[in-house]
Amino acid sequence: MKSMIVASSLALMSVLACAGPGEPATAAAQETGAIAWDVKPADGAGDQPVLRLRQKNSNSDIALDGARPEFGAARSALGGTGPVRFAVRHAAGSLACTGTLTAAHKGQGRCDFTPDAGFERDLAARGLAPEKRGDLLAMLMVDATLTLADGLTREGVKPKDSNDLIAAAALGVTPDYVRDLKQAPLKLTEVEDAIACKALGVTGAYVRELVAAGYDTLDVEDVVGMKAMGVTGDYARAMNRATGGGQ
Repeated sequence: MKSMIVASSLALMSVLACAGPGEPATAAAQETGAIAWDVKPADGAGDQPVLRLRQKNSNSDIALDGARPEFGAARSALGGTGPVRFAVRHAAGSLACTGTLTAAHKGQGRCDFTPDAGFERDLAARGLAPEKRGDLLAMLMVDATLTLADGLTREGVKPKDSNDLIAAAALGVTPDYVRDLKQAPLKLTEVEDAIACKALGVTGAYVRELVAAGYDTLDVEDVVGMKAMGVTGDYARAMNRATGGGQ
């Protein structure tokens, strides 16, 4: 079960990166080519404009809500009409974008991405050298950073490659999330385990519910499988009573 979830998550990240097949990691220091963008205005109370970046078959939707400061200039520029130009500067590289707006936060255009060579070197020093030149663009899209890589490493779930880092960032696997699972307690030694847990919505609170129900020796495979099957804390307690208190 867990391996299927991890494989699905990594397949999603692969589509997101979407670089040409067989391109060497050293090609990441070169421009990855044009990316299309379009922006849609907020469509309801509390909603925010959404910027979509697309390259080949991949896309990423980014809410212009201030959560990612590097997109602040884009939000401001996209609030007008007519020709528009904006830039996004992330540790992984920079986007230089142009296009046309027919109304505030409504329009489209193209971007060019230039990877950051220093960031790529820092990734390589951590054993996370990009396998494809599009990996760095994917890192910009999902906000994969060296801080995240180092934080996960400190928590004992070091990313093994760039795909692990991209998947962790895209799914929101943070050091705090890993720490909460460990304190639940749940034994975590692989980043793939944390990714599988996050993909299924496993939280520290959920693990604590299972522990309180008497299931205190479950491993990651067990917990992920139970969550996937919709097992709740109440159901776990009922099953524990029905089996006489054992697992």
